[in-house]
Amino acid sequence: MVKSLGASSSLTKALKLNPTKRIIFSLMVYQCQKSNMAAKRVTLLSQLSFTSQKKPKPLSTLSTQSSSQAANTNEKHETFVLHHHERHHHIQELTTLLQQGQTEAAQTLTKSLLSSKSPSDLFNLFSFTSYSLKFSFSNILFSLLAQSKMHSEAMELYKAIRKEGMQPSITSLNLLLDSLISLNQFDGTLNLFEEIIGSGFRPNKFMYGKAIQAAVKFGDLKRAYEFLDDMKQKGVNPSLFIYNVLISGLCKERRIREAEKGFNEILERKLVPSLVTYNTLIDGYCKVGDLEKAFGLKERMVKENVVPNIVTFNTLISGLCHAQRMEEAKWVLKEMEAHGFVGDGYTFSILFDGFLKSGNGESAMALYEEMKGKGVGINRYALSNWLNHLCKEGDFKKAEEVLQNEIERGFVPNEVVFNTIVKGYCQIGDMNRAISTVEHMEKLGLRPDYVTFNTLIGKFFEMKDVENAEEWVKKMREKSVSPKVETYNVIINGYGKMNVLDRCFAVLEEMERDGIKPNVVTYGSLVNCLCKNGMLLEAEITFKDMIIRGVLPNVLVYNTLIAGNCAAGNLTDAFKYFDEMVKGETRPTIVTYNTLISGLCKKGRITEAEALLPKITSNGCSPDVITYNTLLSGYSNEGNAEKCLELYENMKSLGIKPTLNTYHPLISGCSKKGIELAERLFREMEEMHLTPDLLTYNVLIHLYAEHGDVQNAVFLHREMIDRGICPDKLTYNSLILGQFKNGKLLEIKDLVDDMKAKGLVPKADTYTLLIKGYCEHKDFIGAYVWYREMFENHFLPRFTTCKELVIGLKEQGKSQEAQIICSEMKAKGMDNWNSDEDVSELAV
Repeated sequence: MVKSLGASSSLTKALKLNPTKRIIFSLMVYQCQKSNMAAKRVTLLSQLSFTSQKKPKPLSTLSTQSSSQAANTNEKHETFVLHHHERHHHIQELTTLLQQGQTEAAQTLTKSLLSSKSPSDLFNLFSFTSYSLKFSFSNILFSLLAQSKMHSEAMELYKAIRKEGMQPSITSLNLLLDSLISLNQFDGTLNLFEEIIGSGFRPNKFMYGKAIQAAVKFGDLKRAYEFLDDMKQKGVNPSLFIYNVLISGLCKERRIREAEKGFNEILERKLVPSLVTYNTLIDGYCKVGDLEKAFGLKERMVKENVVPNIVTFNTLISGLCHAQRMEEAKWVLKEMEAHGFVGDGYTFSILFDGFLKSGNGESAMALYEEMKGKGVGINRYALSNWLNHLCKEGDFKKAEEVLQNEIERGFVPNEVVFNTIVKGYCQIGDMNRAISTVEHMEKLGLRPDYVTFNTLIGKFFEMKDVENAEEWVKKMREKSVSPKVETYNVIINGYGKMNVLDRCFAVLEEMERDGIKPNVVTYGSLVNCLCKNGMLLEAEITFKDMIIRGVLPNVLVYNTLIAGNCAAGNLTDAFKYFDEMVKGETRPTIVTYNTLISGLCKKGRITEAEALLPKITSNGCSPDVITYNTLLSGYSNEGNAEKCLELYENMKSLGIKPTLNTYHPLISGCSKKGIELAERLFREMEEMHLTPDLLTYNVLIHLYAEHGDVQNAVFLHREMIDRGICPDKLTYNSLILGQFKNGKLLEIKDLVDDMKAKGLVPKADTYTLLIKGYCEHKDFIGAYVWYREMFENHFLPRFTTCKELVIGLKEQGKSQEAQIICSEMKAKGMDNWNSDEDVSELAV
């Protein structure tokens, strides 16, 4: 009994040993069992379960167990001991393989052991071995985990290896970084790389490349360039792969000038740009619309013996299609085919989409037929666009025919395709067919989704059909289609446009009760509705509420608040929001600046408005034609022709093409400088292929009329009619003025008659012009005739006009007519005619 207790104590000590020694001890017990040792000792070993925390049970307790329990225990223990014996054999084999330098065989064996043993346990099994053996095994294990995409286990092992004072080999670290990238675990890649650097390890070119790739993919170009600077400082030369990755990231963000610098640096470092380099930069040029440079780079790559591939040609075709330069796109397709490349589904889909966007449905149809003939399938995106185009054109019969053809060719329509047709019907307001399409998709076993319902609900709101909009909201719930945040946004926007603001906020509360968090679009719709209704205080409260709830405002929300306050003349608050957005790192857009400039100009603060121009460029924006047109209008209203001309020349030097809205204030503002300048500007406008509109003609006709040049005024009047532009009251008023300037009173009645014949009823301004004109020519009876017509049409002349006419009539001995005017004005309660003395003084 004493010996047994002693053995139990020895077992307890043994269990505190490392895993390998525990296995050896188990094997010793196994040998004892084979020598017919007492079953009680086996039972004791079984009860210990290799847990050093538990105390062994007294032998007196064990001896009372039933024979069946002892048998089960013996069987389990035998399995356990055999298992560990086998594993010990593998570890010995691994040790031998590593010592003999048979790395591949060691990797194979380790891989098999991973199926039954955790990586940490396997690592611990080698903790008693020499440093070199442990280092070799840890690298094999680490590499296997990286290759097997067992990233969490690899990271745990990395920490264990570092804790032992070791560092995995560069090869195994490279494997893990590459594996993390392949699974889009960019954040994990960056964290691992920075941990590696922090440990004092010197990364190689490959590791830097993977870190830079992860930073670019993660959207953190600043971090990527920090890594690039770090590797340069440490004397590690960047590879072509690294530059390709950086150029790709810059092009995606449309930072084309920085991408060009990267390309130039490749050449400076004597690296040879690859096909990937050229294709990436060509794509970048196409994205920003600089097609000339894109084609120039393509020519350069050919000269450098880099052969373009189908990606090169597809990229150029895509750029041309985006710019709606379809003839050139077709030419590139022919060039591509001449190089032996066959256009694929992507090629034709690009062209197809280009024809649709340029409004050339006939060419799109011809291409579609060509694709069918060549057996090239159209992708789902292009097909949806094609169907959408046909629906917009109202050719639903053709849309259904195309869809049926594609189904017969094996195309399986989904909800997206049917949603396209539903959207098409909604766009033309054919709600019956839109609903029929929904019913048809249900018959085919397709379930309308939230996009389907959003389209219908949104259109009903647009048609101000609240009843049907609410009915489809109800149907959406009945069909168990859960409303998304976009659904609530559609509803809030719908109620908002109809100024039913209480319903907007009721829907907001409802979506929060349903557990759907409002987003920036939700609050943007609310702020927009409030601002358009002049409820700026409520808009501000809503804005603050969104921030409190953790919804960060975007540039559209800020622009809405700025526009609302500018419209109300509240520039202080408009600039307060502007300052907030800049401090909060929300980048202002050109719309932001244009809104502020317009607000300042309306207040007559033109100099302050122009002072914003340098800020626009310093914040990464570029002034556009709206910027300059707004400033031109401001200076034109002040009559500052010099500033108008200066701004006009500036915008042209910046490559900003003037529009009609440029020439309206420009010609008007420069009119005081003489007719020659106005004529020169008019010619420049026509040279830019801008067709004059009503406003332009009115400005020039008025200018000619003021100068008494009736001939040119009449010529422009006829020209505008020939161009299908209908004259308005201002046109006729100017022509009447011109005739007065020339003293041709007989022509005036014809003009008024022509005006009336065109449905333009003279109003107070025309009658006042007629009365004053006749008075100036001392034809007071003629003026009195127009006065009578004016009065009978329920318009009242100004006091000064009446006074001039009454005095003139009196001078010509027409006291009765003068008295009638005074009496009528007094009867109408005109303030200046309330005194009997005033009346008698004028009439006598």
